[in-house]
Amino acid sequence: MHVVVTGSSGRLGRSVCAGLAASGHTVVGVDRAPARLDGVDERPIDLRDEPAAQELLDQLRPDAVVHLAGIAVPFSAPEREILVTNTTLAHTVLAAAARAGAGRVLAASSPTVIGYGAPGWRAASVPIDETHPAHPANAYALSKIVIEETVRMFSRTAATAFGFFRPCYVISPEEWAGAPTQQGHTIAERLADPALAAVSLFNYLDARDAAAFVDAWLSAPAEEVDGEGYFVGAGDALATRPVAELWREYAPALGEAADALEGTRPVFSIDKAAERLGWRPERDWRGELAAASAVPTESRAS
Repeated sequence: MHVVVTGSSGRLGRSVCAGLAASGHTVVGVDRAPARLDGVDERPIDLRDEPAAQELLDQLRPDAVVHLAGIAVPFSAPEREILVTNTTLAHTVLAAAARAGAGRVLAASSPTVIGYGAPGWRAASVPIDETHPAHPANAYALSKIVIEETVRMFSRTAATAFGFFRPCYVISPEEWAGAPTQQGHTIAERLADPALAAVSLFNYLDARDAAAFVDAWLSAPAEEVDGEGYFVGAGDALATRPVAELWREYAPALGEAADALEGTRPVFSIDKAAERLGWRPERDWRGELAAASAVPTESRAS
């Protein structure tokens, strides 16, 4: 399949492009600056330029578009800038993809749409799944709600199959070896201090597993994915102790339903993606940290 991936130079985009290319797709990465990705045709473009975005997709005529571009971290820019940038990019890319005749379009949303972390927020149910109410509490989360509704709008009005996914806290391969995560902490630090991971309700996702999800989504029957959204996360929690033992001190908003999260069970359910798409994550923090520690230091630097 000929696939265009926007935001291809980002922490998620690099792995998605690499994973899709390794699975046999022809991948074109679109970002403002190239990342020198093996096996990926990279096109430097600012997607805020609507005519340029349309011209590129008209030229490429891809089978599918995976839209990851945008401001990826809450509060990393002024609130209005985050809202305007993310929503404008999404509408520009989704509209251009539909006009260019792409058969499928998948856009990245975020688990933050449910509103965790806001004063007074309480989980409506645990584990949290796609039926949980959305209560965005900042411009980033609000932009993702707008993206989801934009997906649904195009799903209702265009021949293309549109969908979205909510990737959990993305961890790129180099971060297992000690590179800082998007919040500036290392994985080891997030595990040592449960308060750091509790901010995102202990969720996480290896970026390579996100790539496998995208591949599974592209392979599923169009009628199964059109207009649908999925939580995409690891099969366990980013914590050295069960969430059932941690929530009262570090995530009281989860409530007593979190007592059921024994062992390694995560807060966010990925059952929908598993049951409908046959996707399950292959990586967990225990295995990845063990693998990273087994690699000699000089090999990591090379």
